[in-house]
Amino acid sequence: MLLFALLVCFSPNVLGQLEESQFGDEVAIDLADFDLDIAPRRVPRQVKTILSKETKPHIQELSIKTTIISRYAFTAVYCAMLNRHTAATEGVFQFQIPSGAYVSNFTMIIGGRVYQSEVKPKEKRVKQESGKAKNKEAGNASPVQEAEVFKMAANIPGRNRAIFLLTYEELLERRLGRYEHVTSLRPLQLVSRLSLDVTVVDHSPITDLQVLPLRNGRTSSGANTNAQKTPAKTEPPVTTVIKKEKNVCKITFSPNIVQQAKITTNGLLGEFVIRYDVQRDMGIGDIQVLNGHFVHYFAPKDLPVVPKNVVFVIDTSASMLGTKIRQTKDALFTILRDLRPGDRFNFISFSNKIKVWQPNRLVPVTPLNVRDAKKFIYTLATTGGTNIDGAIQTGSSLLREYLSGPDASPNSVSLVIFLTDGRPTVGEVQSTAILGNTRTAVQEKFCIFTIGLGNDVDYRLLERMSLENCGMMRRISEDADASAMLKGFYDEIGTPLLSDIRINYTQDSVQYVTQHLFTNYFNGSEIVIAGKLTNRSAESLHVQVTASNNDRNIILETDVPLRHRQIETEKHVQAATAAMAEGAKLLGSMTDDFVERVWGFLSVKEGLRSRLRSQTSKEREEHIQQATNLSLTYHFLSPVTNLVVEKPEVLADNTMAPAPNIAPAPTVAPGAGETMSADNDLPGDTEDGKPGRPTSSVSNSIGKVQRRPAKKSITVSKTSADGDPHFVVEFPLSKLTVCFNINGEPGHVLRLVSDHKYSGVTVNGKLIGAPAPPGSHKQQRTYFSTITIVVDRPKRAYIEVTPKKVILDGRDRMVLPCHSTVLVDSGVLSVSIAGKSNVTVTVGGNISFVILLHQYKNPAPYQRDHLGFYIGQSKGLSHSCHGLLGQFLYEEVGVAELPADGDAKPSSVLKVKDRAVPVVQKSRRIYSGTQSVDCWFARNNAAKLIDGQYEDYLMSHMFDTGDWAHGTNRV
Repeated sequence: MLLFALLVCFSPNVLGQLEESQFGDEVAIDLADFDLDIAPRRVPRQVKTILSKETKPHIQELSIKTTIISRYAFTAVYCAMLNRHTAATEGVFQFQIPSGAYVSNFTMIIGGRVYQSEVKPKEKRVKQESGKAKNKEAGNASPVQEAEVFKMAANIPGRNRAIFLLTYEELLERRLGRYEHVTSLRPLQLVSRLSLDVTVVDHSPITDLQVLPLRNGRTSSGANTNAQKTPAKTEPPVTTVIKKEKNVCKITFSPNIVQQAKITTNGLLGEFVIRYDVQRDMGIGDIQVLNGHFVHYFAPKDLPVVPKNVVFVIDTSASMLGTKIRQTKDALFTILRDLRPGDRFNFISFSNKIKVWQPNRLVPVTPLNVRDAKKFIYTLATTGGTNIDGAIQTGSSLLREYLSGPDASPNSVSLVIFLTDGRPTVGEVQSTAILGNTRTAVQEKFCIFTIGLGNDVDYRLLERMSLENCGMMRRISEDADASAMLKGFYDEIGTPLLSDIRINYTQDSVQYVTQHLFTNYFNGSEIVIAGKLTNRSAESLHVQVTASNNDRNIILETDVPLRHRQIETEKHVQAATAAMAEGAKLLGSMTDDFVERVWGFLSVKEGLRSRLRSQTSKEREEHIQQATNLSLTYHFLSPVTNLVVEKPEVLADNTMAPAPNIAPAPTVAPGAGETMSADNDLPGDTEDGKPGRPTSSVSNSIGKVQRRPAKKSITVSKTSADGDPHFVVEFPLSKLTVCFNINGEPGHVLRLVSDHKYSGVTVNGKLIGAPAPPGSHKQQRTYFSTITIVVDRPKRAYIEVTPKKVILDGRDRMVLPCHSTVLVDSGVLSVSIAGKSNVTVTVGGNISFVILLHQYKNPAPYQRDHLGFYIGQSKGLSHSCHGLLGQFLYEEVGVAELPADGDAKPSSVLKVKDRAVPVVQKSRRIYSGTQSVDCWFARNNAAKLIDGQYEDYLMSHMFDTGDWAHGTNRV
């Protein structure tokens, strides 16, 4: 399944947008426009009844691939729309994402042009300019929403196709003892090819895996999916395949168009829900270390329950009439049954007036008190307005007085559970005043948990009220099962196990640690902390957890062996990459840095929470700036950033408008045979022939599309063919470098790498001629004008590179300009273009080649635009690999000095295989002339150095993949 991830620097004019989903209208379809592999007679009757001549483009393919590694989920969405009509038509891509997730990339490919999004800081005021599309916020919907819909409209030329690519990331929260991953399947029409692949990999064994039936409804699950009633039928959706191992689980769902129609004909399939947990032991928790960062998962179990003091504050205003109050009462009746004997509780109802069930006290849980509480709940009647401030003040005063009295348990957990369906209309109505009054009343003695019911709630007020007072907020939509969700939310916080949790690490060994002080820990949840290591060479990290449990204090501490954990986490990442579905392999390069991305994700969330808790404008601005900088660094679409993308324009001749002026393109650069940071630039030849000016770096992974990515080491050897062409071969084991020239003819196709039989990789290069410069001893020069990389496993694909364009042919054929900065994955191989500088081709994650682009703006007669070929990573190539460069990858050589003959100077020979090759010392310029390398030079077209003769490496055409058919060289 083809999956792209691209990175292009274009001038942004219009941006994607997040907005509430409108799923009310059915979408009519024309099945004749689908590329179906089924006979028309198999189409269900109910599908035929909605056929119409709809002009909107049809979704040919919707492919969703998710990799969850240690509870951090990377999701990539690929959507292909086809406009069968002759005229341009608007296509609308929309996809529902969890409210806690951050979009990390959006790309469109329309009419052969690539439109890449860019994350920019959100401006305080955005003015709409005449004749231009207004910038809207794509991702700044309130974080308290249940779900957000990413939506983008674009014109598609007639008889053409558009591809939309979206990636987002989220950290799964543990609730009620399980993680839950939800994928929205609402394409709004039947889809010819629909597929969902989810790979779960965890350091700990995976337990309690469950795939639920498709969960229908207009809302998503962000507001406590575990609380919703599980249908009686618990079988996974039809076509679901589950492959489970100890630490790896793969789930696929791929209904054909008929199976989709049996579920629904309007394309609103619902939510695909996966629940699971991992095996955990008592102790300090699970700590993973990778690339200078760590993440700590702490979820203790088998602890005695801490008694709680809880005050329920319930809205009974007139707007609660009907279903809302009935479902609220049902939930409270159920919650009463779950109160434990050691708990204390009370109820308050509020509208215009405030009523307290048991004035001036909290009562113990006894059969008589529970019975009386049920009577109070049963008699609740709806009337009047909404006095939020008065209700909070009353509940806080009640709980505060109890805690200062003689009956209060010193280690109990105290909380207010506040529910409302409206905004303040009685008493104090200003949010800032209500928040200030609440802080004064709470005095940091207990926590407030808020619940908003319906669409008329001031959710920002409820969110700030809970955040400022160590609680949480939940939203329940109008059409949700409020009774089940209320009960589910109570279940989350109804079993406290620890209070006053503090997690400390070795002083001066860590920095930028996310939140490490927690008021409470509830059974079935999880505490996650991430940070940076200041000393990567340290042997261990000391971790200490202190907390209170019931009537005693708990201290847990251990020394974490950092090097051992790093190795374990690397194996964990390798397992995740190996288990990924075909087409999602580039997610592996993102998972390489998953620990750091967890840190970035949590840090942004923490900055946003701190912003809401800020008491001064200066403090607020500091937190906004912190969250903005991190969002830009990790390319997160967060509430403080915007997503912008150039607006596609279809011209009168049915072609796409040309790209505007391109911004300076970043470069991705290898170093001189050494490990380097991806932030180090390798300047290629610019149009005027001068070395390029270093610019910002660009990531080479799907979803990891940031303008200033975290540093990541890459290694590129000196083994290359560049210039006239000059070949350089590095022998790391022998600590030698050998070089030679190939004096071919223009039009010759040379075999550079041949591993077709084993890894399926073949590389060929075509020569172009040019006159020799004045004073040269040569008659002409030859350069590589074209390089092709052909891959035959797991299926055939190829990349053809010239100085001006790159042709990628996998499932789809794409032509990409070399002046842009692009990252594309065909599912078999990937190509990363650093505009006007270089092209990096990756195969299977362990084979990579770097092709330098040598371009001239005003070339001299002896200059030609040409290419340089470098082997980046060769681990995936077999020991039987051949070709002018490939044959040396696993060889060891040595240099011996022959004794002088008469007056002649001593000569040197290179011993390779069973041959002795005369060599002399030379110096070669590599990497666009930026570095020199000393090498042993073999003359005469590398005679005796290479197997066979030069002519043995001439191919009939650029896509010739014939195996090496010759024996060793003749001595």
